[in-house]
Amino acid sequence: MPDRQERSAAFWLLLPAMLGIGLFTVLPMLGTLGLSFMQWDLLGSPKWVGLGNYTDLAADPLFYKVMGQTALFVILYVGLDIGLALGLAAALDKQRRGAAILRAAYFLPVVTSMVAGAILWGWLLDPRYGMFNALLAPLGLGPVRWLSDPRWALPTLVVVSVWKHLGYDMLLILAGLQGIPSSQLEAASLDGAGPWARFRHVTLPMLAPTLVMVGMLATIRGFQTFDTVYLLTEGGPQRSTTTIGFWLFQNAFTFFKLGKASALAYTIFFVLAGLSALQWHYYRRREGQEG
Repeated sequence: MPDRQERSAAFWLLLPAMLGIGLFTVLPMLGTLGLSFMQWDLLGSPKWVGLGNYTDLAADPLFYKVMGQTALFVILYVGLDIGLALGLAAALDKQRRGAAILRAAYFLPVVTSMVAGAILWGWLLDPRYGMFNALLAPLGLGPVRWLSDPRWALPTLVVVSVWKHLGYDMLLILAGLQGIPSSQLEAASLDGAGPWARFRHVTLPMLAPTLVMVGMLATIRGFQTFDTVYLLTEGGPQRSTTTIGFWLFQNAFTFFKLGKASALAYTIFFVLAGLSALQWHYYRRREGQEG
């Protein structure tokens, strides 16, 4: 057991971080919670409305449209992101020549400013001069209005978001793969298991905790998506790319409905908390059945 002097030293070392978390995380969260029960336009005094902001959201048809689009975005984004990240991590797991360079290349978008990335993607997706339509032209396809056609805008933003975060999730999964004992794979190989059987029955089960964590992080990112929408489509066309994160921003800083925006923020919080709990419960239950 640590003595009194060690506990005191630990307290003073942790105090700056605790104060930072309290001032810049806990207090704003509590303030947002209180504001979600008020009506405030930044000009007058806040007016207490109780659950009025939440009931207004429940009665607003646009809320359900935005939630549906956000759910579709998250499903497409999480599925594509984890699938590609798992495939890349498996391909780069072995120490082959150039593997380190490829890992750095795939991670580069993570540390690239989204503003710079949006400018690049705007050029690539331009309906008249963009590279993607130039590649489709010899096939007799297009031009496709990637960002101005309601049918294509949301899937296009999914692809851009995957490009931005793929390298990060790939490295997390790669770390999980490299933590799997080689003796397990060798034993399966000696038992006659081929590459696919080893991957399915040994690698995937042992990688499950990492995949659950990556899935949670990707789900949270999907619901919080804002910069991609703001920079490339501003929620259009015809609100086809308005996600809940972007609608929250509009309510707060375009329509100046701070109470409604705060209620939206806590709606996102409770949805994410519920989804994270379900994901973790599913993993623990599956782990218990396999154990």
